[in-house]
Amino acid sequence: MVPERAPGGRSWLLRLVIAFCFAQGAVSMARPAVSYRALAVGADERAIGVITAAYALLPLFAAVPLGRRTDHGRCVPLLVAGVVLISGGCALSGTAASLAALAAWSGVMGLGHLCFVIGAQSIVARRSAPAEQDRNFGHFTIGASLGQLAGPVAAGLLVSGQNGEMARTSALALLVSAAAAAVSFTSLWRIEQRTVRAPAATRSAKVPVHRILRTRGVPAGIFISLSVLSATDILTAYLPVLGEQRGIAPATIGLLLSLRAAATIACRLVMTPMIRRLGRSVLLTVTCLLGGLLCAGIALPVPVWALAVMLAALGFCLGVGQPLSMTTVVRAAPDEARSTALALRLTGNRLGQVAAPASAGLVAGVAGTAAPFVMLGALLVAAAGLGLRTSTDAPPPKTPGTVPQPRGTAPAHDRP
Repeated sequence: MVPERAPGGRSWLLRLVIAFCFAQGAVSMARPAVSYRALAVGADERAIGVITAAYALLPLFAAVPLGRRTDHGRCVPLLVAGVVLISGGCALSGTAASLAALAAWSGVMGLGHLCFVIGAQSIVARRSAPAEQDRNFGHFTIGASLGQLAGPVAAGLLVSGQNGEMARTSALALLVSAAAAAVSFTSLWRIEQRTVRAPAATRSAKVPVHRILRTRGVPAGIFISLSVLSATDILTAYLPVLGEQRGIAPATIGLLLSLRAAATIACRLVMTPMIRRLGRSVLLTVTCLLGGLLCAGIALPVPVWALAVMLAALGFCLGVGQPLSMTTVVRAAPDEARSTALALRLTGNRLGQVAAPASAGLVAGVAGTAAPFVMLGALLVAAAGLGLRTSTDAPPPKTPGTVPQPRGTAPAHDRP
């Protein structure tokens, strides 16, 4: 398909950021609320790990087929489906009365989030020239960080464990998160470029998955993204459990999680000058290494103010991995398989979201609630070892999706 540049400059990116902010805010509000609701119906650390892993189970198998579809079709229907599934998963989690039901509806929520993210990332990749990729992916992920900032605060304010009210207040938080997700619909108009079908002779065959995975830079980008997201995920799911153990109120835990998200936003606002000064590879390595040390430090019995400082520094470090791993994968992948490559990156993320919480639940059951943070620290240190091997400082490819193509041909990543 041949794209036609839609009017409105970069307003599409602003609308996409706003939509992602509400969708991510709903998920970030719902996930700690799910943990509190699970605690209210009798879950232990192991059960929390299983429920957290269920969020990523359906997306683990759906990412690549959805990416294939997006490589050769429109993205907005995927965004709409994502919002519907997020909203439905949040609302039904609020009515769930058993751990099995909570796990199932968490899976629906996770599938919706996956649909939204694949569609949104594909739009950014298609509409960004190579010189704009770092900036546009960074701005796109600010939407996620804004949602991660507001969501936990709202959950913490709504959830109360006093006088046995946690079951009711956690259900209220989940219903409010469903409404927040629905607000995303207001920003989805005219986000995607208009397209016309290219001649059959210009259409290309699907690139095999194994070829994409063998491309230099793709495996490293996937593993770095997996590590960073696993750290964020475990923080969201297990900081409430750690707070309950240490006597920290839910509202305070919500503020701590939002402080981490605010630091991530600050990082992404200054990421372009940091890249110019250090280079992508060094920046990835340093932030993953420092993030690993800080994540492990959360296991220490420190006062709340020290925990706040550590989470702020950790949030700044974690802000680098997601946007730069997107750029790494997009630049390394074949042009006609960029959406599939981004979907493989998300598959790695979901694999981490299944394996990390399940492992965290086992580790927490054996060694205590603080132990998963040490495990995540080791994972981030391993990611730092791959940071210098991403080769993302190389010049971008010469054939971006938004550069005009010769007459009668279609950009590779927009061919049906």
